[in-house]
Formats: sequence, structure tokens, C-alpha cells
Amino acid sequence: MSDSDTSYDVPPPTTEVPRSGPSRLPLVLAGVSAALVMGAALAAPLVDRAVRGDEAEQRAMDLSEVETFVIDDRAHTSGEVTYPQTPPAGGAHAPIWLACGVYDDPVRDENAVHDLEHGTVWITHDPELSQSDLDALADQLPDNGIMSPHEDLPSPVVVTVWQAQLALDGADDGRLGLFLEEYGDGHTAPEFGASCQGGTPDPQGALPGQGANA
Repeated sequence: MSDSDTSYDVPPPTTEVPRSGPSRLPLVLAGVSAALVMGAALAAPLVDRAVRGDEAEQRAMDLSEVETFVIDDRAHTSGEVTYPQTPPAGGAHAPIWLACGVYDDPVRDENAVHDLEHGTVWITHDPELSQSDLDALADQLPDNGIMSPHEDLPSPVVVTVWQAQLALDGADDGRLGLFLEEYGDGHTAPEFGASCQGGTPDPQGALPGQGANA
């Protein structure tokens, strides 16, 4: 065999694949997951508020917190009466009712209840309410309505008709308008169609010459 016929098996060249560092995929996935969790946590209160609304705003959308009572006692009495509600929503009462309007001083419950019997709306408020709040309430007072300060209320403002009552968060509580739309015509009162006209302007019920024995 000649040198020219001599062949050698030469192995093919090898290409070395460079080694890369540790995979970053798990770190990327972990970061994305954390971001999603954090985003969901931040968004949850916003979604919840959008669905349910702020508690005060939600209450303002309906009259679900109106309390109603069954009151059959309509007797006239010159004495003091212990009422189960503050302010009272009906019951035995004085023979004299109060004149329509805004009172700067507390009125006698027994006289105000006579107004309720006539279908009058009674707005009571915390004596410490600001003048701007008082003006806002007075602006919403119906013609057949009285408004007065009252001690020991369960809330800053309470609106009452015969057998129905709603505690309000303040003068700007939107439920006042809803209550007046629903109950302001006096249809729950035993003497529906009567009014506070002709009553006494004295907050303590002094006889005005009118308004007795009605």
C-alpha cells in the first residue's frame, strides 16, 4: 500500500456548547406571581367598595333602617307620658298641638305627639348641631312640619311621623329626603289630612286659644 493510499480516520470537529448560569425562569415566575398577588390585594377593597359602596352611601340609597311601631293609644292627657321611643313616635298626648315651624328650644313631647297624630313631620336634632346644619334641615322641613332640638337622641338627627322613625347620620344624610317622600304626606297618622296649623307657638304647650280638644 502506498503512502497515497493511506487514509486516516479523523474525528469530526466538536463544538463545545457554552454552559450558561442557573436558569432565571423560576425567579421571573415568582416575581410575576408576587405582583399578581399584591395587585389583587390592592384591588380587592376597591372592587368591594364598587360592589357594596361606602356604608353611609349604601344606607342613603334606601329606607331599610326605618323603624315602625304599632301605636293604638291616642288618649288626651294633661300629665306627662313615658314614651318607649326617643323622640316619641305616637301615643297618648296633650290636648293642644304645636304650631308648624322651627323651634329654637326643646318642645314638650306630649304636645309634639299631638302633631304627629295630625300627620305632621317632626325633625329633632342634637342641641349642639351647627347653624349651617340647622339651616339645611330647616330648608327640608315640610309645611306640615315642626323642628326642634331634643336631648338624648340616638343619632344627630331623627325624623319622625306617627308610627315611623328614622335615625339619621346628620343634616346631610340623603335618607331624610327619601323619608319625606315616603312618609311626609302623613298617611300613617290617625288624623290623616289634619296639620299643625292652628297649634300653639309655645314650645311647652301653653294654651293659645286654639288647638284644644281636637
